[in-house]
Amino acid sequence: PGRARRLLLSQLFQPLNLQAGGEAGWEGRPGEPFCRSQKLMLQGGLIHPASPGCYYYLPPTVRAMEKLVKVMDEEMQAVGGQKLNMPSLSSAELWRASGRWEQMGPELFRLTDRHGKHYCLGPTHEEAVTELVAAHSNLSYKQLPLRLYQVTRKFRDEPKPRFGLLRGREFYMKDMYTFDASEEAARRTYDLVCDAYCSLFDRLGLPFVKVRAATGSIGGTVSHEFQLPADVGEDRLVLCPDGHFAANVETLNGEQTSCPTCGEKLTQTRGIEVGHTFYLGTKYSSVSNAVFLSPENKPQLAEMGCYGLGVTRILAASIEVLSKEDSIRWPSLIAPYQLCFIPPKRGSKEEEEGAALLERAYDDLAEALPHLAGDSVLDDRTQLTIGKRLKDANKLGYPYVVIAGKRVCEDPPVFEVWNQNIGEVLFLTKEGVIELMSKVQVP
Repeated sequence: PGRARRLLLSQLFQPLNLQAGGEAGWEGRPGEPFCRSQKLMLQGGLIHPASPGCYYYLPPTVRAMEKLVKVMDEEMQAVGGQKLNMPSLSSAELWRASGRWEQMGPELFRLTDRHGKHYCLGPTHEEAVTELVAAHSNLSYKQLPLRLYQVTRKFRDEPKPRFGLLRGREFYMKDMYTFDASEEAARRTYDLVCDAYCSLFDRLGLPFVKVRAATGSIGGTVSHEFQLPADVGEDRLVLCPDGHFAANVETLNGEQTSCPTCGEKLTQTRGIEVGHTFYLGTKYSSVSNAVFLSPENKPQLAEMGCYGLGVTRILAASIEVLSKEDSIRWPSLIAPYQLCFIPPKRGSKEEEEGAALLERAYDDLAEALPHLAGDSVLDDRTQLTIGKRLKDANKLGYPYVVIAGKRVCEDPPVFEVWNQNIGEVLFLTKEGVIELMSKVQVP
């Protein structure tokens, strides 16, 4: 009693389709392009196809996603964000008023209820949040800035869903909407949220670039994208080698080949968009009449901004840019499990003593570092060799693997510890393992 229950790999719901080539259970239609993250996530049993562009997210993926959302919550709350939740179902009237019912075209999932009322499934929530704030007509300038955000499932009727979670019809997004008393204040908010996004990607250890972007169907006058450079990226980017200038090609008039600041030749790359920020002004607040009372007690339109982060896209994109061809690498902060323990093979001479020592190490680590208690898995498939289980652990991307190998019967017992992030193998006593793991951060 009081001990953390050991998580046994054999009991986790993660169908390990790690057979040769991993072709089984693939959604791949002949000739359909696929990318590294999609292949690795399908092979590792992290996602399972449901219908085009829609997936089951299996328990390890949900764990990674919940950790990522925790990190986002920390960053959003550090800039005064307040979390709420808005309905997925949005009335057509709202979208007609903003002009986007027609503008978005077939990308909107549209439906009609039994009373003949028209709705869409929200791909984004500018209309809804503005309506919500407008309903509070006695809002005072003293209550601004207002920074409201949510993390919810979004829907887009993509004509060609592809690349797994990188381009789906159903996905998770963190979207923040801000309301300020003046344009100057709204631009300060804009810079603040952009800085929070930079902080998030730095904490995840992702090689991002912030680029000038088009405002598209969202609208507004200023917009930036946060991009992870990758060959499968759908966006073409131009970058100054000294970091003075970065833009999405779609924002440029004609072929711009040199940096407007230093004159250096711009380099071209492709990127996966993982975040997008917009300064909106009064585009939506003027439609819904979202006003606040000024110091002179006069109603004034709120100045708005909106800020999106693709939650499931960041998961897939980080696997895309950090992984090797045949093994997943997660940003270590959000790996589903930090640690995999591998006991000796059944029938080996270390079996009995080694298994008991490894289980004791598992339990002692959970007691010494309670924040990692739920982050350790014991690979109890002892019918398999240590090598086969280590290979599986490598494919699934546990940052640390602790093995009861040949030296576990020494005095004191020594474990083989793989630090997968830097590809290093250490030989440590139980105390050494606990000491190493005490430095590991989880959200």
